[in-house]
Amino acid sequence: MSNLAAPEEWLLRLFVLPGPEEAGSNVMAKIRQWLQTLISRLPLPTDRQIADTLEKLDNTAFSSPPLLKAALLTSAVVFTTVVITTPLDRTQQLLFFLATWGFALLIKDAPGVLPTVILVMLAELATLRYAIWRVSQTMELNTWGDRVFGVLLLFAEAYTWLITLLSFLQSVRPLRRPPLPMPVNIDSWPSVDIFIPTYNEPLDVVRTTVYAAQGIDWPAGKIRVYVLDDGKRDEFRHFSEQTGVGYITRSNNAHAKAGNLNHALTLTQGEYIAIFDCDHIPTRSFLQVSMGWLIGHPRRALLQTPHHFFSADPFERNLNTFRQVPNEGYLFNRLIQDGNDLWNAAFFCGSCAILKRAPLEEIGGIAVETVTEDAHTALKLHRRGYESIYLNIPLAAGLATESLSAHVGQRIRWARGMVQIFRSDNPLLGKGLSLSQRLCYGNATLHFFYGIPRLIFLFAPQAYLFFELHFIHTEAAILLFYVLPYIFHSNLTNARIQGRFRHSFWAEVYETVLAWYITLPTTLALFNPKLGKFNVTPKGGLIEQSFVDWRIAAPYLALLGINLSGFLVGIGRLLWWNRFEMDVVLMNLGWTLYNLTVLGTAFSVATEARQVRKSHRVPAEMPAVLYLPDGRTWHCKTHDFSTTGLALSHPSGAEVSKGELVSVGLYRGDQEFAFPARVEFVNEEHINVHLMHQSIEQQARFIHCTFSRADVWADWHTTLLQDSPLNSLLEVLKQAIRGYRRLYGKLIDYTIKKH
Repeated sequence: MSNLAAPEEWLLRLFVLPGPEEAGSNVMAKIRQWLQTLISRLPLPTDRQIADTLEKLDNTAFSSPPLLKAALLTSAVVFTTVVITTPLDRTQQLLFFLATWGFALLIKDAPGVLPTVILVMLAELATLRYAIWRVSQTMELNTWGDRVFGVLLLFAEAYTWLITLLSFLQSVRPLRRPPLPMPVNIDSWPSVDIFIPTYNEPLDVVRTTVYAAQGIDWPAGKIRVYVLDDGKRDEFRHFSEQTGVGYITRSNNAHAKAGNLNHALTLTQGEYIAIFDCDHIPTRSFLQVSMGWLIGHPRRALLQTPHHFFSADPFERNLNTFRQVPNEGYLFNRLIQDGNDLWNAAFFCGSCAILKRAPLEEIGGIAVETVTEDAHTALKLHRRGYESIYLNIPLAAGLATESLSAHVGQRIRWARGMVQIFRSDNPLLGKGLSLSQRLCYGNATLHFFYGIPRLIFLFAPQAYLFFELHFIHTEAAILLFYVLPYIFHSNLTNARIQGRFRHSFWAEVYETVLAWYITLPTTLALFNPKLGKFNVTPKGGLIEQSFVDWRIAAPYLALLGINLSGFLVGIGRLLWWNRFEMDVVLMNLGWTLYNLTVLGTAFSVATEARQVRKSHRVPAEMPAVLYLPDGRTWHCKTHDFSTTGLALSHPSGAEVSKGELVSVGLYRGDQEFAFPARVEFVNEEHINVHLMHQSIEQQARFIHCTFSRADVWADWHTTLLQDSPLNSLLEVLKQAIRGYRRLYGKLIDYTIKKH
């Protein structure tokens, strides 16, 4: 029923006292024991009572009649207005913080939607109190420099207030819809064309996706696979002919991927179009699991599934956090889109999606006005009153970006494209969208303006440490009493909502890595939406040696140098120059220290780790059979697989030698298929085998037995660690220290080589 801590535990958390095992002295242990005795005598509710009460309120709030909901909403608005506008002195503001923080800790682990809503309300109360105080009480700035930096910082803060509010509205109650059963009569199932667009990717990458698409379980006469080759390559034409899939190319590359898809639309006839990027491998069940939500519903024009990646992105690889810390895209794919779905605002992401042909043709095909043709296409469909579906089940898997430079390039395109939408087809304006849809799309487009605010936060404390500019006109202690409730409540609420999908403090890392690079493209696109072009993200590459990407790291190093210099100047101010306002100096030093932590992690990301395995291994436990040359047969399980081989559990008693030729039996449903292989490595636990030369039919069957299995990606998220704000901060700090060690090592190497 509940994971709530006992009342004495949350009160002890509030006072941040160590446990007996952590106490450094008998005095601390006695204080804790005394507090426990005192708290145990208070008439506090038990965790079960709290959970039962919240569950009843949850049912009342979300299952009540419209009139009662309106009354509750009106009461909430009145209460909020009173709370955020009532002036409090320093002591009262501190008590307000302690009371709301204690209550937030009390309910943060309670089940149900209502506790989440309450935490959002507490976070917004703290934010609005801070915002009103900040605007009305701290902007009496004296000098020209104070005014410039004061306005810039207020702009950056206001941006975060807005984005935080929109993100809460967007993800407070994700829909989490289940699959919908297909019609019993298979003859009524519609025809589907599968488009696999490609431009410059290697055939080895595309081949796997084609095999998987051919293996999708769907009536044979109602599915057709097409390779859309904008690279006009003979080897792709030949491969398509060999495998029996359609091959489509065109005389030009107008409008890049969008133009490629639109050209294919004119040459095909399927009622629905399923689109997969050429490295996204669909499972056999993709259509049967997803199409139930579309069949028989004429206003449903789009179904999107998550983008799931079986290889580490540059953050995960370079920081060694793969499948431990959620990656940058996990929040969007597993939470935000599910939240959008509640408001009929889930949008097309360019791959792993199904579009209904008639509505798509009604809006003129895939949008070509911006470089984020996918989101813009969904926006056009929603403006026409069509519905979208988000099915939060990974039914396909692909390759993440291989290098930080490629990752940055991809994000630049996304940022530029969303700003182009903001300028040319602003979702906040125009016809056809509900208020909730406008807010969801508005948050998506506004999100990519974070570059300038993030840079302001990185520079702001230096304005005081270098130039003694007072851009917040108040005492440091009062500022803390207002800003800490805002920060603490926002982080706690995000940990509750996003804990499985984005760990605390990692948003700052991702934004810091990208802020410098997206600032100019987004600013230019804001003034001239036609600037920029579509760039293809490279996939399937190798990184032979670990190296620092100095070109990508240059902005981080500049920002790091400025913050480090400011920190050293601040030490001087603390000891000699500004001892009359030590609290202000300490606050800016703390802010700078946090900036240095984030920048150290950013540099660690820019140190590219080796990636010498062309075929990425996928951990998966599946039944297998090992056939030895002498006729012996051993039943075992796979440990992992790739497109070129497998690791098998070593069956007890099996004697296998390196270099031995064997066969491995794998299953597709009840059917078993054998694949010739050579033993590459043997130890007591595993036998690694490399697949031998195979026919096209064998290659396709191997993909169907491995990557195309519906259960391969189902429990992928179970290895991710649950968010704990303190642990996340320590993890970021550890990565920062690692980054500084790498930087120090590179500087030493450079010095040695120079001399």
